[in-house]
Amino acid sequence: MKNRNAPENQITRRILLIACAAALAVAFTVSLPEPAQADPVTPPPVPANIEVEAGNRAFLVGHAVGTQNYICLPSGSGFAWILFTPQATLFRDNQRQVITHYFSPNLSPIPPEEIAGTIRATWQDSRDTSTVWGQVKPGDSSTDSEYVAPGAIAWLLVTVVGAQDGPTGGHTLTETTFIQRLNTSGGLAPSTGCASSTDVGREEFVPYTADYFFYKKAAGSQAHDGHDDD
Repeated sequence: MKNRNAPENQITRRILLIACAAALAVAFTVSLPEPAQADPVTPPPVPANIEVEAGNRAFLVGHAVGTQNYICLPSGSGFAWILFTPQATLFRDNQRQVITHYFSPNLSPIPPEEIAGTIRATWQDSRDTSTVWGQVKPGDSSTDSEYVAPGAIAWLLVTVVGAQDGPTGGHTLTETTFIQRLNTSGGLAPSTGCASSTDVGREEFVPYTADYFFYKKAAGSQAHDGHDDD
């Protein structure tokens, strides 16, 4: 005899499978986290001389780990350690690499006051390779002991003097107007090892960490891209 229950069993299995699939879909949907909202970037208090002018807002922060690289050169009647480049990688809070920091020639469309090819502090986005070049203008650094840790390099206000989109149009950094280097540790030039002609050319790579805060014009702001040159 034929099993008359076979079609009913198949239908029952299908209903159960559909029910299970639906339940899983609902459970998965409920368990999905809401899209993460970008946390506001809030720089710490800073000395008055390195505050960013009104009309700009911080939009990105990178936590740098790297070295300040020095070379011993003649200086005046003696010898001194001279910074020839920083070499650092900037990370987000989730430890994702976001920016590389170093020195390079300013390759952007040059503003009138900038000499083409001038070596500047450089920040390049790790994904879209958009790049900005910056200058620390006179008076825009601080070693105020109320803010800067003992043995740490200065806190800085960097004015952006050049910007360039990545080759595919990436522009993560190209609206940057100012960069602050804050919360520094380490990085000072050595206190010894550069005292005679035999030391000339010697290099030292000094570990440091810092937080770099990137600013751009606030929406609706008429702020310009840098300090007025005195």
